[in-house]
Amino acid sequence: MTKKQKKQLYRILAAAAICLITVALPLNPTWKLAGFLLSYVVIGWDIIWKAITNILHGQVFDENFLMTVATVGAMFLGEYAEGVAVMLFYQVGELFQSYAVSKSRRSISGLMDIRPDYANVVREDEIVSVDPDEVAVGEVIVVKPGERVPLDGTILEGRSALNTSALTGESLPREVEPGADVISGCINQSGTIKILVSKPYGESTVAKILDLVENASSKKSKSEAFITRFARYYTPAVVAAAVLLAVLPPLLTGQPFAVWIERALTFLVISCPCALVISVPLSFFGGIGGASKCGVLIKGSNYLEALAKTETVVFDKTGTLTKGSFAVSGCFPEKITKEKLLELAAYAEKDSNHPISKSIVNAYGKELNASRVADVQEIAGHGISISLDGKTVLAGNSRLMNLNHIKFKPVRETGTVVYVAEDGISRGAILIEDEVKEDAAFAIRELKQSGIRKTVMLTGDAKAVGENVAQRLGLDEVYTELLPADKVSHMEQLLSQTSEKGKLAFVGDGINDAPVLARADIGIAMGGLGSDAAIEAADVVIMTDEPSKIAAAMRISRKTLRIVHQNIVFALGVKAIVMILGAIGFASMWAAVFADVGVSVIAILNAVRALQVTKDDRVGNGKAFQKTAEV
Repeated sequence: MTKKQKKQLYRILAAAAICLITVALPLNPTWKLAGFLLSYVVIGWDIIWKAITNILHGQVFDENFLMTVATVGAMFLGEYAEGVAVMLFYQVGELFQSYAVSKSRRSISGLMDIRPDYANVVREDEIVSVDPDEVAVGEVIVVKPGERVPLDGTILEGRSALNTSALTGESLPREVEPGADVISGCINQSGTIKILVSKPYGESTVAKILDLVENASSKKSKSEAFITRFARYYTPAVVAAAVLLAVLPPLLTGQPFAVWIERALTFLVISCPCALVISVPLSFFGGIGGASKCGVLIKGSNYLEALAKTETVVFDKTGTLTKGSFAVSGCFPEKITKEKLLELAAYAEKDSNHPISKSIVNAYGKELNASRVADVQEIAGHGISISLDGKTVLAGNSRLMNLNHIKFKPVRETGTVVYVAEDGISRGAILIEDEVKEDAAFAIRELKQSGIRKTVMLTGDAKAVGENVAQRLGLDEVYTELLPADKVSHMEQLLSQTSEKGKLAFVGDGINDAPVLARADIGIAMGGLGSDAAIEAADVVIMTDEPSKIAAAMRISRKTLRIVHQNIVFALGVKAIVMILGAIGFASMWAAVFADVGVSVIAILNAVRALQVTKDDRVGNGKAFQKTAEV
């Protein structure tokens, strides 16, 4: 509890004590009035002051005005205890609201507590602690175990494990070594590392993320905008209704004004819209914080609301559903073992920097003895010829085999095929493909289970490659061999197929897909961890390379929107019923204040649920990936 909240609590207790003593003791009317006035001033002076200052600034109709008019009116009518009680319970509700909001903010602040306090920079052979803003690109910083990485860069010396949970939501540490890129905001867990700074602090990952989270609340959803507009017209309307309720019935029926004025004041207390004004933004704030816990950054509650209404999800292929890196996916040996086939190919490809060559060497996984290799010849457009232990080894495409008149078994599967021959005899073939991400198929299944009507893939790859990936992942539609302009035209077509209220989300890498990201209702960037373009271009940033996090974000968004709708219906429904009862004299001011504070407390407790992320919400974490073993 903050100091301000503690002061408010002490005022509530003091005012309540004075009021109870005044009621309990057999005092004369003058002393009773003095006791109630003292209690009222202790508990209500700040509300009255806010109402006066807001009126002077042109903001007349707010909850402070309503409470002041209602309670001062009750005091003038001689209902001293009720006037004090209304203000007392209103302050109790305000204290509870303040505590709930600050608790939610602390949860998100704790989650996003990634701002570095200092950086240990190496200057003139000494380590100096400075503000991260003061470190220039190209300088070297030292990060010791337990310290937070203050700036983005590349490791020069040392090995360690980095805790990235505050950025990605993942509990497993990331092992790093010299040459590895690291981003600010991670916590160094084990060894001391030296980092060559690649970006100034203002452009670092941590600075961009903090700016994104801090400004997320400025982009209001339609529900929040509705509440703002609603309050603007609602409050003057209920004040006018209360005035009419106080004046018209006595004039028309001849009844005493005091009865109807009291009903009008009760009507004002009930009408206070604080439950809606607090709970709806708090729900969206909690939803954004809950998504952050799962490693998903949503740039505003408008995008959170749009996610909940998504009908179609369109994916880029490379870097989104696939890793964008080659790997051996099949071996077809002829009269030798699989290991021997990989050995021959690895020695042939060992000096090449081509991604396909590297994938073969990685698949072999053993140390290569350069002394075994001689007479290396690269045959342009065909492959490589080497002498391995005195034998001629060829590795390349089918044209290389035909050029050397070698009979071989063609591989008809989709992907890049490297044929291998030894001393003029075919030894088999190796199939290499862009790796599908471990959780990609699981992500598609989860999206469909969560209500997504259509999943589509747009790719510039060949038809056979694109259709193969789409079939393996269970996508509904695939469009291949597309140029960037073609992707935009297909996006327009898909947008026209969504319903009037439905939304379309595009998922890409945030770098090559900027036009499509911008055209979609919601642009989602994959692999946003450290990617400037992703953070800038997209409305939603997945902080890891896991497509399953998209399903997590959509589940959280729908849960948040359900909570918002529950609060709107509940608050308006209860208030409407009690306002009618108050107007006809069946609800006293005591009932009114309990209805107002009670509705607020229940709505706020419901709103706080949006911040709580359950295991079902964390789709894509832990064992979920094991479900895609067949891909």
